[in-house]
Amino acid sequence: MSTARISPLAPSSFPDLCPIDGVSMSTAAVGISYSKRTDVMMAAFDEGTKVAGVFTKSRTSAAPVAWCRSILDRGVARGLIVNAGNANVFTGREGAVAVRETAEAGANALGCLPKEVFVSSTGIIGVRLPYERIIEALPSMSQALAPGGWNKAADAIRTTDTYAKGSGAIARIGDVPVVITGICKGSGMIAPDMATMHAYLFTNAKLPTSVLQPLLAKITETTFNCITVDSDTSTSDTVLLFATGKSAPHPTITQHTDRKLSDFRSKLTSVMTNLAHQIVRDGEGASKFISITVSGANNQRSARKIGLSIANSPLVKTAIAGSDPNWGRIIAAIGKAGENADRDRISICFGDTVVARDGGPVGYDESALIVYMQGAEVSIAVDVGVGNGRATVWTCDLTQGYLDINTAYRS
Repeated sequence: MSTARISPLAPSSFPDLCPIDGVSMSTAAVGISYSKRTDVMMAAFDEGTKVAGVFTKSRTSAAPVAWCRSILDRGVARGLIVNAGNANVFTGREGAVAVRETAEAGANALGCLPKEVFVSSTGIIGVRLPYERIIEALPSMSQALAPGGWNKAADAIRTTDTYAKGSGAIARIGDVPVVITGICKGSGMIAPDMATMHAYLFTNAKLPTSVLQPLLAKITETTFNCITVDSDTSTSDTVLLFATGKSAPHPTITQHTDRKLSDFRSKLTSVMTNLAHQIVRDGEGASKFISITVSGANNQRSARKIGLSIANSPLVKTAIAGSDPNWGRIIAAIGKAGENADRDRISICFGDTVVARDGGPVGYDESALIVYMQGAEVSIAVDVGVGNGRATVWTCDLTQGYLDINTAYRS
């Protein structure tokens, strides 16, 4: 377990999440990298469960990512095994063996095919994964499977996270209520490219993979792909969505654009946004949650790129850590993004205070603005004056705490 204090931006408690019919979970402590804490999570799914996924685009991605990609096209899932403390990355052929044997052992315990068992690992890179410990624990974990247990599952997959992360909602497809529940982990090595983050989402809705996959991919773009803590993309980023089909009968959905899916889409977006925000709020050493909205760009993609250029700037992040409204650093970050921006029409606001407009500074009460900047949440709005593109990204400040955590990470 992380020895860091719980993030000052953390929620007051883990949410009360509904169980999902067709999903059961268990956890175990096998001593992969931590002592006196759980570090493996197992989920079992009823037959007929569909799955969708998005993964890191890193060219040095983890062996478990390769496994999940290879079985995703089947569109079905019966199991999920996640370990914390070791990412099983850059571990040579043995890394692939570890994943395959873990999936085979999981399949034996669950009574399914290995290609129906998804495997994820998170933690240190370049160290052999003692997967034998996981395999040894799986039979007893399968016997302990039970509905719910979201808090324990979220706790077991943490690395430098200071708290377990979960979110849920009740959506409607037609007039039928369906449950959406999600857990995730992430604190450092967070930058969007799919952000070290793992997210697992579950629903009892009856939706085919042909609907789940485009739905998940599209929502990921405006949620997990719009967060950054430190601009480092993980080798292991994984988002999986499982649909058990165990809800009461609801209207048949064959297209992800179906209007009858609008409330489900909205609630899934809300759950994923909440989880993404929790990752940023648990950013290593974070003391401030920062929201950056860029408007007036050529298009949404351009607006997001400009926003991430601001969010990833160490100069911007350290200024905000020091409660300094140094908008000149934002100007520089806009310029380096490589996207169209009209220098003479740019405007910048911190909260409700306009600090720059039409390519130059404006008068404002700096002492009042500094008081605003000392708060735990800072909102920045930028308009680059060339179009109608708009996007919001989220980040945190960069403090001495980040350095302390990462200089001690392997010790």
